[in-house]
Amino acid sequence: MTKIYFTLISILISTNLIFAQERGYEKFKQLEEELPTPNQYHNAAGAPGHEYWQQKADYEIRVRLDDETQRIYGEEIITYYNNSPDMLNYLWLQLDQNIFEKNSDRALTQTNKIDLNMGSEQVMDFHEMFDGGFKIEEVKSKSGAALKHTINKTMMRIDLPAPLKPVGSYSFTVKWWYNINDGLKTRARSGYEYYPEDGNYIYSIATFYPRMCSYNEVMGWQNKQFLGRGEFTLSFGDFNLYVTVPEEFIVGATGELQNAKELLKKEHFDRLERAKNANEPVMIINAEEAAANEKLKGKGTKTWHFKANNVRDAAFVASKKLIWDAQGVKFGDRIVMATSYYPKECMGLWDKYSTRAVVHTLKVYSRYTFDYPYPVAISSHANFTGMEYPMICFNFGRPREDGSYSERLKYGVISVIIHEVGHNYFPMIVNSDERQWTWMDEGLNSFLEYLAELEWERDYPARRGPAPNIVEYMAGDKGGLEPIMTNSESLIQFGNNAYGKPATALNILRETIMGRELFDHAFKEYSNRWKFKHPTPADFFRTMEDASSVDLDWFWRGWFYGTDNVDIAFDEINWYKLNSLDPEKEMSLQKIWDAKDPKYITDIRNKESVKETVMEKNPELKDIYNNRDQYRITPEELKKTTTLLNNLSAEEKTMLNKEYNYYEIKFKNIGGLVMPIIIELIFEDGSSEVRYIPAEIWRLNAKEVTKVFIAEKPVKEFILDPYLETADTNRDNNYFPQRSRPTRFEMYKSKN
Repeated sequence: MTKIYFTLISILISTNLIFAQERGYEKFKQLEEELPTPNQYHNAAGAPGHEYWQQKADYEIRVRLDDETQRIYGEEIITYYNNSPDMLNYLWLQLDQNIFEKNSDRALTQTNKIDLNMGSEQVMDFHEMFDGGFKIEEVKSKSGAALKHTINKTMMRIDLPAPLKPVGSYSFTVKWWYNINDGLKTRARSGYEYYPEDGNYIYSIATFYPRMCSYNEVMGWQNKQFLGRGEFTLSFGDFNLYVTVPEEFIVGATGELQNAKELLKKEHFDRLERAKNANEPVMIINAEEAAANEKLKGKGTKTWHFKANNVRDAAFVASKKLIWDAQGVKFGDRIVMATSYYPKECMGLWDKYSTRAVVHTLKVYSRYTFDYPYPVAISSHANFTGMEYPMICFNFGRPREDGSYSERLKYGVISVIIHEVGHNYFPMIVNSDERQWTWMDEGLNSFLEYLAELEWERDYPARRGPAPNIVEYMAGDKGGLEPIMTNSESLIQFGNNAYGKPATALNILRETIMGRELFDHAFKEYSNRWKFKHPTPADFFRTMEDASSVDLDWFWRGWFYGTDNVDIAFDEINWYKLNSLDPEKEMSLQKIWDAKDPKYITDIRNKESVKETVMEKNPELKDIYNNRDQYRITPEELKKTTTLLNNLSAEEKTMLNKEYNYYEIKFKNIGGLVMPIIIELIFEDGSSEVRYIPAEIWRLNAKEVTKVFIAEKPVKEFILDPYLETADTNRDNNYFPQRSRPTRFEMYKSKN
């Protein structure tokens, strides 16, 4: 084999970083030890197994809202279907309102401290004056026999008179009441808001009935106590909801309204029908009608009946104050009613954006997952929360009294509506365990929210999703960080961990690791495999790999199971060119390079200080060595290079004549999180090129790697992660030559 010699032109950079050698196999080890063993319920591909089962719970709920006492009275019939292979001796129900009891675990474990200048409301919070929690009056079998039951904080166990066999069902009734909390004071997920100007309330009501806990093949009964953060894990079922309210109230709820003709005035009913085929929101009850409604004080009541099939929960909004608008959205031969409810105080903002945001969300989310399957999607105003339930969500954000609003508020309202309506997909339909894994609904939903925001408006000020937005969090003190795979109650930075980081990770997967086509196909596959079912994290991880043929275990391990950050740096860059085997050309180049070399300081100064040397005074002393030419080519050198050149193939000679530039670059992984190396080469002629090196380059050494890059043109500058794709936390070491810009400081004239 003919040897080809390189010329080292210069060593451009050396950061002298010292790292212990780290084997890459730890970063690229498969997740088999962390993930549950596949079985007949959740198979190795991430799909439901051939014996997958899930429970069902049907509800007939009748509630009465007392507007005088802000209290709800309710009765329900629950029919529970045991589709598991297990015999059940008891049933568990969630009593989520019990977090408002005075001695609830939520209250007892909430940390607080004294401020020397505290407001009265803060002091009142210490005393827990509100009498919250379910007051369970009776639990009976359908035949009327009392059932033994035990209340343990936010959970209630019902002991069955006989074990519930597989493929069996059991019906029972519960009667209860509770005081509705002030949403603004408690900052809860549901409650009321009082409007002192007109003396009316808006009730945004959820978790208002005892609900069946989920029983599944992974957790058994998911009866982990509710502390306020870890949300809800529920079974699907069919709901008949009857809400009795004062006769002048308007009610919106989970499900289709069954008695609209009976309840609504003809003009309102006709507008509702017209809205089904409208191209923009239609006012069903306008601001003037809602304002007139606020002043009514009837003595009677009306019962609104809603029916919803295959949902996991129900919620409703009720008030005299509600403005109501709607617009139909077509999915094939179906029409989905996108609807908004809000008070006159929201006019100028909500009437312009709310229902349009609902319509937009349904269209975008459906394109990435599946067509929205329910008949209704509601955005309802609640100034104390952003919270989601099947077909209905409560959203904050209200303009100023004159109807004007800030830019921040506008985008905040649009984003919260997109986000909360989007939760219909995750977890209302793709029904993950929220009590255990917040990221599976919040993270996936925040990712889709980001995609929807970008289709709402170019340069939309999205908070979560762009890689640069998570840098500050990931670069933070590791003592304040937990892996994404952490239970929601144990998170310090809840929003960054459960919303921001997973949303960013998914966007990086889509844009950088997998590419849009592979990612979108796999994500859609996961969504359709698990719609109306109960997936686990392993099902998501496995499906994304199964449907794309991309090994992502290293990515899940780094982003979801660890707290390392991305910080890839240039460590050393050497520039080489092939020896041309043309002695005269090589010597000419050497002469040019030598001329550019700096001169030694003593030689420079001696030109002035030494007026004349001995040899300059006595030229007769010169001999053959004083006439030497360091750039002279000897016959031996000429013969050697000629022989080498003659031994090259035509292909090798062509390559030699191209005069390629070879850049040997050493990279350091300072942050610890392995990621692809994305490097932009900016050439001296102003053109540029981006090279993408997969993350597997780190598989043998996770701390440092060396890679040779070949370029036909000389490179003027190298840039790592040029399009901010990887959430690199330190961009100062991403440039060669290093870029620097001054930090601006201000000068003040001191006042004496």
